[in-house]
Amino acid sequence: MIGKYTPGIVQIIINRFMPNLGKEITNNFIRPLTKLFQIAGTFILISLSSVWLEDYKALYNFLNPLIVLAVVISIAWLASRLFQQLLRIYGIEIIRKSGLEADELLLVFETIVNVAIGFIAAIGYAQTQRFPLTGLLAGVSIGGVAISFAASKTLEQLFGTVVLYLDRPFIPGDYIRFSLTSGYTPPEGETYGRVESIGLRSTKIRVAATGTLYIVPNNQLANTGIENITRGKKVMVLLYLDFTKKLIEREKALVEQVVKNSTDSVFGIDPGSTKIAVFDHEHTDKCRARITFFILGSSENSIQLRKRLLEVANQNISKELKNFGIDFYLQEPNIYVDSPVTI
Repeated sequence: MIGKYTPGIVQIIINRFMPNLGKEITNNFIRPLTKLFQIAGTFILISLSSVWLEDYKALYNFLNPLIVLAVVISIAWLASRLFQQLLRIYGIEIIRKSGLEADELLLVFETIVNVAIGFIAAIGYAQTQRFPLTGLLAGVSIGGVAISFAASKTLEQLFGTVVLYLDRPFIPGDYIRFSLTSGYTPPEGETYGRVESIGLRSTKIRVAATGTLYIVPNNQLANTGIENITRGKKVMVLLYLDFTKKLIEREKALVEQVVKNSTDSVFGIDPGSTKIAVFDHEHTDKCRARITFFILGSSENSIQLRKRLLEVANQNISKELKNFGIDFYLQEPNIYVDSPVTI
């Protein structure tokens, strides 16, 4: 019950020590992650309360490792999401101000930090349970050398599995096209099908033409080019700008130029897809602009990154137009419409 109020407690602490940033931190970090704060706070309080079970040694020894594991996982998950919010809200702006282009490398950096958080969490859990890490690592390294000679092919396939899960070129349900090396490729040379499942050693793909199940070693897929048909989608963005006055032709042309320059500079917008229409509002004596374009993305994370870049572009549009004496109101929220590629 107390853990449910963890976000409020954190908010009070922030307002106490950082009153100037309290509202901004609450809106950007605490409210979007309320559920994770509640989960982490609940498990931390359960862990603190578990000391009352020390008189019952058998029960305490059984429950304590599970409770500590839950605490470590919940804190690591919360830290990962906090860093993601920090990167999306402030990281993009810092990169753009430094003159660099915000692109997919941000997602790579985010993945590296998540791996580091997971590694630190694993080390922290091992330390709390007094695992002999030095001996364990030495044993693993010696055993790894022995196993690598005995099962090099199997290990190669397992490493291929790790690559597929980290890079995520496809997920079960995706339609993909690929061509493998000799010995694995069907007679037609190029394979097109639907991913049924990704196992520890191999991936099962339902071939579209024959309906047969094609089982491919993961190391082969990790080392070949893959065309993901399912993810070849666009997200159409529809923006409306309501101006505070009726624009003359010169101002309409200026609006189109500013919007075009700002959106073309956003990484991931389909070149040439931007359509801008400035027209008189049907109910008032003012003008309205309708802007449509397509965002390209290979995953949900990349789409979210591009949406954040679009928010920055909107701010640049507002700043530039105000410098020319043109004020407007941006209709919220922006409209996003999925537009998948026809298979």
